[in-house]
Amino acid sequence: MLDRRSKNIVWFFVLAIGLILMVELLRPRPLDWSPSYTDTDQVPFGCYVLYQELPELLDTQIEIIEQDPFEFLLDSNYTSPSTYFFINDDLYFDQQQVNELLDYVAEGNTAFLSARDFGYILEDTLSTYTYVDYDFREEEIVTNLYNPSLKTDSLTAYKKGIYPTVIDDVDTLNVTTLGYYRFKDTEYDWVEQNFIRYPFGEGMIYLHTLPEAFSNYYLLKNQLEYPASVLSYIDAPVVYWDTHMKSGRREVPSQMRFIFAQESLSWAYYLAVIGVLFLVLFRAKREQRPIPIIEPLKNTSVAFTQTIGDLYFQHKDYDSIIEQRMTYLLETIRNKYQMDTRDLNEDLIDKLAGKSGSSREDVEKLIQQLNNLQRGGRKTEADLIELNKNIDALDL
Repeated sequence: MLDRRSKNIVWFFVLAIGLILMVELLRPRPLDWSPSYTDTDQVPFGCYVLYQELPELLDTQIEIIEQDPFEFLLDSNYTSPSTYFFINDDLYFDQQQVNELLDYVAEGNTAFLSARDFGYILEDTLSTYTYVDYDFREEEIVTNLYNPSLKTDSLTAYKKGIYPTVIDDVDTLNVTTLGYYRFKDTEYDWVEQNFIRYPFGEGMIYLHTLPEAFSNYYLLKNQLEYPASVLSYIDAPVVYWDTHMKSGRREVPSQMRFIFAQESLSWAYYLAVIGVLFLVLFRAKREQRPIPIIEPLKNTSVAFTQTIGDLYFQHKDYDSIIEQRMTYLLETIRNKYQMDTRDLNEDLIDKLAGKSGSSREDVEKLIQQLNNLQRGGRKTEADLIELNKNIDALDL
């Protein structure tokens, strides 16, 4: 059985944990505007809405691919023809991924990529280049398609979280520009391409630089016409939805993510927590009560001496004060400098001046006064004051 003190400690820990859980459950969660583009994320820049509507929108089968694109395409267990669908804020493919993706497209399949940046390896391979147009000054951008049958009646405007990334340096003989941004200021009105089709082998690669158009935020604002028109270029019985190259997959807010993702580390963490709780319980039960601090006796010799001195001074007993002062002074000289003080002569003056570092004149003046005081006679207050001044003048 636990004693009363141990029970109080246990109840304290239970109450503290309960309060922490209550605060975490009740506090409002800030809206996360960071890019995610995962099919399960319902934050503004997630793709939950798009993924739910994609089967009906494309009238095709959607399969989730959680593997690295290189691993998935290397297995060659995919359907042909099909479309590999990538969407993220940035898509940085390495050389192996690019090689497998191009082999996949060359067999007659389609790769649809929507991102602000596709990485220098893929862009260099396709002889294209993307950049953010910082000359753009407006609060919102408008975009549309060139195809008359897909062109919207009015330009679709995008504002929040948008980076006007344009596509430049393309092979105009082989590449088809499908969509554009329209920029307008007080002097100029111009367009920049943001959606192209690149033929490769027997298949096609689509590069689109406005992934925000497919996000939850804009789809729920009923800005559906433009993204539906863009996706109408996808025509395949199977669409492979990539979930590996996602910002939302990499950015997990929990700092304990890695520990809980490893079974051995998670068990070690739980055992450590349980061990600490047992340590607190049993240590609290076995720990002795605190030992009271006993203050040591104070040395009151100085205070006593000061009291006696004050008593002598109040009664004007200068003889006794001077006698005690002389006795203490000579005792100090004997103990500190190992000198014989029975004869206060010239030899003592020379030695004391040399050992103490004081001037010979000050030492001689003090010794002469001591000799005069030792001859007898009644002492006065003036004698006491002069004696103190002569003693203070020396560095004893």
